[in-house]
Amino acid sequence: MNVVVDNGRGEIVEKKSRFIAHVFSIKTEDEATTIINQIKKKYWDARHNCFAYVIGDKGEIQRFSDDGEPQGTAGKPILEVITSRDLTNVLVVVTRYFGGVLLGTGGLVRAYQGATIEGLANATLGEIIDGLTANIEFEYTNLGKIQYICEADNIQIDETNYTEKVHMALTIEKEKIDGFVHKLQNEFSGEIQLEDIKEKKICKKIK
Repeated sequence: MNVVVDNGRGEIVEKKSRFIAHVFSIKTEDEATTIINQIKKKYWDARHNCFAYVIGDKGEIQRFSDDGEPQGTAGKPILEVITSRDLTNVLVVVTRYFGGVLLGTGGLVRAYQGATIEGLANATLGEIIDGLTANIEFEYTNLGKIQYICEADNIQIDETNYTEKVHMALTIEKEKIDGFVHKLQNEFSGEIQLEDIKEKKICKKIK
């Protein structure tokens, strides 16, 4: 599944109607409800504030609302864009300011989907993948080389503590573990090894 790393906003205009999409990372339905109410308060003068959200490790919770638009022309099209991207823990609210020209059923569907696509394009998305956290300990003289290896292999350094030796906490993608361990073995003759290894789901940015 994919998630929203950084929220996004997008806007399109269709036959003088403005469609403003806001994309949010959420974890609970209560959180979704709070944000929806905040958007409705902010855009109190808009004709419609339609939304869809998906929550859960497998996207098992799905809700949507047309908020007064003809049934099936707003909330469900927003939801279809979300599910087509395999996204979860995400809320999209699309606000419409009516421009005086009727769009028809097909026009509304295209507009709400288009706004959602624009909002997602301006958000940062990430893929949930298998990984692990681990610690390493080494002499100060090896700091530069360790930092170089981590940067080259895109290994995330979560924390660095400087005591008698340097202690680093790392997050590593599962597919990169063997290569990273091999580099440590070659560069430091087995003197530096991963310790306190724990499996963890991690988020990898996909754009």
